[in-house]
Amino acid sequence: MKLVAGNSNRALAEAIAAYLNLPLTKSVVRRFADMEVFVEVQENVRGQDVFVIQSTSYPANDHLMELLIIVDALKRASARRITAVLPYFGYARQDRKPGPRSPISAKLVANLLTTAGVNRVLTLDLHAGQIQGFFDIPTDNLFAAPVLTRDIQQQYNGEDLMVVSPDVGGVVRARAIAKRINADLAIVDKRRERAGESEVMNIIGDVKGRSCILVDDIVDSAGTLCNAAEALLNKGATSVSAYVTHGVLSGGAVARVSASRLKELVITDSIQATEAIRVAHNIRTVTIAPLIGEAMRRTAEERSVSSLFD
Repeated sequence: MKLVAGNSNRALAEAIAAYLNLPLTKSVVRRFADMEVFVEVQENVRGQDVFVIQSTSYPANDHLMELLIIVDALKRASARRITAVLPYFGYARQDRKPGPRSPISAKLVANLLTTAGVNRVLTLDLHAGQIQGFFDIPTDNLFAAPVLTRDIQQQYNGEDLMVVSPDVGGVVRARAIAKRINADLAIVDKRRERAGESEVMNIIGDVKGRSCILVDDIVDSAGTLCNAAEALLNKGATSVSAYVTHGVLSGGAVARVSASRLKELVITDSIQATEAIRVAHNIRTVTIAPLIGEAMRRTAEERSVSSLFD
């Protein structure tokens, strides 16, 4: 195995390398004066099984371009197999046509990766599971549920918990967590008036006197989570926390979470945390490095990855 890291999340790449007890392959990923990306892999990778660790997080286009050029460099250096490890797959929310003359950008990115020379994809909590079908190469979609469940059990042991999906589309994800911790399930029914804003309309389920755990895959503006927390507390919940895989947290999201009635927002390190996230009093990060590292090891050894979630 060879591990190559882009610039998107160096800390996670180093944590994965430490878990696997392997060094990161020496490489240079830098910019020319006009911001063109230049890549040089400084070790022999001929005939090797190479894993490229790169989240396509902000700035998404820069990090995607880095990934494509790293893959091209490895392909031209005669790597035997190239696996793109995408802890966060950007453009995943553009997985269908919401209106006429709109792109399906998730499919376009899948095509770009395949054309560049990626032989296999390893990613985490895709926004929609069917995005795996956008790739014409083997794709493993890992789940952060075991990591999040372990943390919930440690933090809320003995409390009367209710797992809540912040929208109808996330019910399957929330149900999986609820089943693991043997808790009931509630749903927030919301109506989005315009892009970037959400309005909570109704709570499906009795949350009175319960400690509520909101579960989602992506938190971006955090408007949905904060509004959902407010609605749950107004319905009698004793406290509301949120567990989300990908902490995009763009714009004023961190300030919005800090000022909200959320007891805690727990995210994974699939996206490198900003300084604002690190100092926020009610945002905490848990690592998914062991989960991704173990999946990479099993892929290299041609062993089952799905058994990680049995």
